[in-house]
Amino acid sequence: MDLEALLRAMDRTAANLTKLESVWERAKPFIPTGPQRGSDVQYDSLRAAWADLLPGLPKIDGWTITEPLPDIDEMGQAFIDYLDIGEHPSSVHAQGDKPEADISTYRYRLDRARRRAARSRLQQLVSTVDSTLPLALDGVARDSTELLENEHTEGIQEATGEIARLLGEGAKSIDRWWDLHRHMRFSQGHDWHDIFEFDWPEVRAGIEAQSVGDSDPLPVPDIDLGQAASGDLTGAATLALPWDRLNDDGFERLLYDLLRDIPEHQNVEWLMQTRAPDRGRDLSMDRVLSDGSGGVRTERVIVQAKHWLSRSVNAPAVNETVVAGKLWGPPLVRVIIIATSGRFTSDAVAWAERHNSEGVAPSIELWPDNRIETLLAQRPHIAAAHGLK
Repeated sequence: MDLEALLRAMDRTAANLTKLESVWERAKPFIPTGPQRGSDVQYDSLRAAWADLLPGLPKIDGWTITEPLPDIDEMGQAFIDYLDIGEHPSSVHAQGDKPEADISTYRYRLDRARRRAARSRLQQLVSTVDSTLPLALDGVARDSTELLENEHTEGIQEATGEIARLLGEGAKSIDRWWDLHRHMRFSQGHDWHDIFEFDWPEVRAGIEAQSVGDSDPLPVPDIDLGQAASGDLTGAATLALPWDRLNDDGFERLLYDLLRDIPEHQNVEWLMQTRAPDRGRDLSMDRVLSDGSGGVRTERVIVQAKHWLSRSVNAPAVNETVVAGKLWGPPLVRVIIIATSGRFTSDAVAWAERHNSEGVAPSIELWPDNRIETLLAQRPHIAAAHGLK
């Protein structure tokens, strides 16, 4: 089936579902919660409107809403009957709750079907923007005020327009979505640099988050895991992870989930927007420390994320973070963790060791890629959820 035709059908279905929800919201006050007799003319009209709308909800994976709104006279009589025999009318209450439950189930299935339909095309469009943005900016000065219009910028605008069509209402909730389109509208050279440096990384992360719902399973091979585990296995397990699959925002999200999964960490917070001007305090947490005598204390920890794939973190970068860290608070920051998807230079390691030997706060912990990989090896579900497995 043509993708656009399917999206049109889904849009109309969503509109019909919204109408059905409106009918239910008006009908719900009439649903009896105890013994009564009789019906209501207004409710009868709403019941008829509900029935008229049901054909506008096509099946999704073989299921749709088919039952009419309950007969409130019959429900009221059922409450009387249960009262006469001294039993709890749980089945009658369930009858009154069913329309709302059916609407919720259909909404869930419709959203899941739309994600499924859009996912492959979204991946293509994101890849197109990723590869085209550098070409559009080739030779354009960072502070250029000249109008930038070429085949590359036109292609990016078309791609983002189609992305909006695929995401529907969900596009509005993506961080920097309106900034992206504002910069495209002005379309000067510096606007496109802002798109490349600030807008698109945030929008890209939002698109990826919306293309896979919390209930969507990660793809797995069609095998019996038990039988495969009992066979002759080759190769070896590896710690190395494909860090290039993550952007800056994705790396911070990964660290956030990893830190929350460590029992000694409490109150983990994501403080700064990715690529924010005031960089440094990306995440914070309280680390709980206990000793053999039963004493417990907490220390404030700040985590700075550096998703650096092409270069190592050097001593000036570590020093800059520590100098800024002395100004943070209250409460006093006891530890700064610098976590990178790459490595640290030898002078950065030596600088951190000299600083820590002085015993002044904050102390420094350097987390290179192999340390993060070791932590994730013990938590493979987190690595898999972020597309690293």
